[in-house]
Amino acid sequence: MIRHIVLFTAKDEAQIDKMIEGLSVLTTIPHARRLEVARNRKTDQLGNDIDVVVYGEFDNEADLAAYKAHDLYQESISRVRPLRELRFAADYNVSTDVRFA
Repeated sequence: MIRHIVLFTAKDEAQIDKMIEGLSVLTTIPHARRLEVARNRKTDQLGNDIDVVVYGEFDNEADLAAYKAHDLYQESISRVRPLRELRFAADYNVSTDVRFA
C-alpha cells in the first residue's frame, strides 16, 4: 500500500475554505482506497504552519498514477494553485502486514 500525504499553506487565511472545497474534488476520484481532505487543527506546540492536509491510501503505483492522471485531479490543481503558498508532498510504501503492539 502507498500513503500519499500533501500539505498546503494558504496565501490568504480567508481562502482556506475555498482551498478545501477545491481539494475535496479529489475525494470523488475512484482510484484511492481512502482519501481525506481536512483543515489542520493547529494544536501542535512546535509548529502550525500547515493549513490543509490531503491524506490518501492507494493499493499500488498504478492506482496512484491513475489518480494523478484523472481529469478531476487537474481540475483540483487549477482551482487550488492560485490560492496556495506552499505545497509539500510525500508518498511512502506501507507493508499491509504491519502490526502495532
